[in-house]
This record gives sequence, C-alpha cells and structure tokens, in this order.
Amino acid sequence: MSKPTAPTEKTFSSFTKDQGANYAQNRPGYHPKLFQTIIDHHTSTGGHQDTLLDIGCGPGITALALAPHFTNVIGLDPSEGMINTARASTTLPNLRFDISTAEDLGSHLTPPIPDSSVDIITASTAAHWFNMPLFWPRAARVLKPGGSVAIWTTGAVSTHPDMPNHTAIQAAIDAIEERELKPFFEPGNLLTRNMYLDLGLPWTVDPKVEDFERESFFRKEYGPDEGNSEEFFVGGGMEVNLDMMEKVFGTMSPVQRWREAYKEKVGTEGDVVKLMRREIERLLREVGVEEGQMICKGSMRGVLLIIKKKA
Repeated sequence: MSKPTAPTEKTFSSFTKDQGANYAQNRPGYHPKLFQTIIDHHTSTGGHQDTLLDIGCGPGITALALAPHFTNVIGLDPSEGMINTARASTTLPNLRFDISTAEDLGSHLTPPIPDSSVDIITASTAAHWFNMPLFWPRAARVLKPGGSVAIWTTGAVSTHPDMPNHTAIQAAIDAIEERELKPFFEPGNLLTRNMYLDLGLPWTVDPKVEDFERESFFRKEYGPDEGNSEEFFVGGGMEVNLDMMEKVFGTMSPVQRWREAYKEKVGTEGDVVKLMRREIERLLREVGVEEGQMICKGSMRGVLLIIKKKA
C-alpha cells in the first residue's frame, strides 16, 4: 500500500501577516455556546482541562476563545503569516503559537509536543485541508488516554428566506459560483459543503487507527433546519451591508485562488465578488429596496464532530 500523500492546498498556508489579519477581521466568530458544548462533552466523558492543542489555528480565533478554560493552550498552523498574526493578538501567558502542519503536530518543535500530553485537540474550519490518514496516528500519539478531538466546520452559506427576493438572489450567486468559482474548488471545499460526511475518521481511513472509540462518536449539526443556528456563529448567521459582504466573501479560499489566477481583475468590476455584489444590488432594486437599505442576510450551517481516544 502506498503512503498517503501530503495535502496540496496552499492558499491559507502561504498567507502573509496582512492576509492573516484581514482573515481574522472579516470572518464571523463562533458562538460561546459552541465552545461550551465542546467543553461539556469533553469533561463529561472523562476529559481534563490542562492542555489544549488547536490545529490549523489560523490567526488564533479559537485558541483565544478557549484559553480561559485550559491551563495551557498551543495553536499550530503551517502558515507563518497566520502564526505571526496570532502571536500579535495576545499576551496571555498560557497561550503560545507555533508553525506546524496537522500531520506533524509539533513533532519538529523544540521541545516537541510530548506523547500523551494533550487533553483535547481542536480544529475549527480546518480539518478538510488535513491529510487525515496521517493526522489520526499522530493525534493518537499526543493525546492522553480518554482525550478528545473536536472538529467543526461551516457548511454552505445560503440567502436567508427573510431577505427580499432571496430565491432569485440565491440563483444568481449559484450561477456565478458555477461559472467562475467551481474550477477553483478543491476537495477540501467539497468536504465542507457536505458537512464533513466524507471526512476521514479513525475507523474509515486506511489503515484504520484503532486508538479511538467509534461507539462514542458525537456529531451535531447546526442550522435553520435544526433550529439552533444561533448556537454556532455569533449572531446566528450573517447580516451585513454589501461592503462587509464583499470582505467576508473575499476570505473564502476559492475566491482567493480565483484572484490569484485573475490578478488584473482584482478590485475592478470584473472581480468575482464584485460580480456577486452587482447582481445582489440589481435584484434588491427589482423589489424596491433602496440603496442605503441593502443588507445581505445569510443562513449559516455548521457541524461539530467529537471523537474520543480510548481510555
């Protein structure tokens, strides 16, 4: 059997510090209820609150939110720009950030992350870029017996039914995405779209990783259909003016890759995000919404997975 290849996604790992700061500023934050669900499940199943390892930490959003609940928190990310942004965001004495991939999990650091030293590993909107057959054995090695792995992600964003002309606006966004962005989707993007149903888990990767409990696997979906979308993101969704909508859409990896391919169009009327904005404006005007009242309202979905290491 051939050895699994390393991930090839380079969009976020090549971010500069300025790009990391832009990402941190324009991504919506996770709701405290989501973090509390993770902590409650972890502790109620025998987990402790000494050391948390946040993988794919980006600019440190999750590590900062969870730092008050753990004695030590370590954030790891392969992007030097993201790590520099994270380091600049805090002076908390129990929180540190280092450069590492999810597959390495700090084994190259000085000192390395010790075996059986971590209580919980978290990965927020990041695991779809991991090489899961390589990640799980390394996670099993650094976790304490009875430790947890908490993985979550956003799903596809759709226009909220309360948004004027939302059906036509959604159709227009879908058409632009199909025409402009689909060639820039990578397998990781598709994993988020199906809410991690195809994400490699310890008992589905090849070879299987026997250190984790399949019977206690926890999965919780969030969204309008489940009636709990307010428990995933702060605000329960996205309700922003069109200037902010452009900034939020601009953090998405297919948009980043599109802009790399069409540098001459970035910031012009031909920019893919500008195309979306103009269609939204047109369709809002069509139903009588005035310029100063144009708001983009989105329905957000998400999913949380928690996997326990055998005690």
